[in-house]
Amino acid sequence: MNNSRINQTLIDEHNESCLAHLREDYEHLATQLTRCDVDIETITEKAQAFEIAVPSWGVGTGGTRFARFPGEGEPRNIFEKLEDCAVINQLSRCTASVSPHFPWDTVDDFTELKAFSDHCGLHWDSINSNTFQDQPGQPHSYKFGSLTHTDAAVRDQAIAHNLQCIQWGQQLGSRRLTVWVGDGSNHPGQQHFQRAFERYLDSMKRIYATLPDDWEMHIEHKMFEPAFYSTVIQDWGSNILAALELGDKAKSLVDLGHHAPNVNIEMIISRLIQFKKLGGFHFNDSKYGDDDLDSGSLHPYQQFLIFNELVDAEARNQEDFNPSYMLDQSHNVTDPIESLINSAIEVQRSYVKALLVDRAALNGYQDSNDALLASNTLKAAFNLDVNPILAMARYRQSGAIDPLQVYRQSGYRQQVSKVRPEITGSSSGIV
Repeated sequence: MNNSRINQTLIDEHNESCLAHLREDYEHLATQLTRCDVDIETITEKAQAFEIAVPSWGVGTGGTRFARFPGEGEPRNIFEKLEDCAVINQLSRCTASVSPHFPWDTVDDFTELKAFSDHCGLHWDSINSNTFQDQPGQPHSYKFGSLTHTDAAVRDQAIAHNLQCIQWGQQLGSRRLTVWVGDGSNHPGQQHFQRAFERYLDSMKRIYATLPDDWEMHIEHKMFEPAFYSTVIQDWGSNILAALELGDKAKSLVDLGHHAPNVNIEMIISRLIQFKKLGGFHFNDSKYGDDDLDSGSLHPYQQFLIFNELVDAEARNQEDFNPSYMLDQSHNVTDPIESLINSAIEVQRSYVKALLVDRAALNGYQDSNDALLASNTLKAAFNLDVNPILAMARYRQSGAIDPLQVYRQSGYRQQVSKVRPEITGSSSGIV
């Protein structure tokens, strides 16, 4: 294990060179916000408190069904993944949690792993179980499903893995299990829709029954892939039905790329909040389907509208509202650390802009059916440049005013490549 991270002196020196301009921009924005009776310090404090988890698998290079092109200095195990996650948080100061995926991140000694994450200043978010691919030595195959398989022995195997994930999560200090399955069909008639869903619910009930009292189970839906005709948990409707059937600790997880094109995701969010079933998010962006592109790279306004619903629920103190936020991206042509830093800040940006919506004015325009001014009220907040708030939030927590510049100047990627053997050639697969 290499404990090399970015020297804080480099960050401090960089910040000192940028601080005068940041203060000037911050004071100018404070003056603008004061005209609207908004205290910039209150917003900055909330920006400092914002947190979004980094997926352990996200620090590696992604790929497609056709090829994966390994990157320089890729992490080989969960310890090296944590080193990269620590760099992301050191610079951005909003990513202090990591979401692991098992069995990809399984270790012999979870006490050692917990100690190392503590050493890195990181804690553990939701535990993700993997029953969508076969592992070496696995007795039964998931080729035709896992929790919904027609063979009870396969279902038992998938259930046992989820139960094991809960035990590992307890050792790490997590309090959430995220369950996504690729179960479905590729041909009409291949699968009986209702019986498959019944098997899914039976399996999930057995997992749910073992949840510790302070845990939640997050159910993740997806329209397609790897099954392209039908998916057992294909949309938020099946998701919330399953969550309602299982109990109060079961909630829906929303991945932004797991919907049909042009679906009104922000309205789905509102419905889930209303019925106390919003568990959390996997943030990414997409053009055509489940593209897993960098968050906010294509649809920043949609992301802002989602946070408008979240901030509204927060302002209304809605019952049982405490969603978790996580990035879930595949980085095929960029440095994963750079993309994750950039995306974390973009999600934080959407949150801050949503905080600046004039809610009293918006509510008034909605009640009077003034469509244009209601829309313009949202756009007024969206069009504000909140970079000074985001940069000041990082600076006050010893992060970097310009994280990408510091990261590139540090040469971190080149340093770790010296101790992480190069993986040569392209390979197929997304992992």
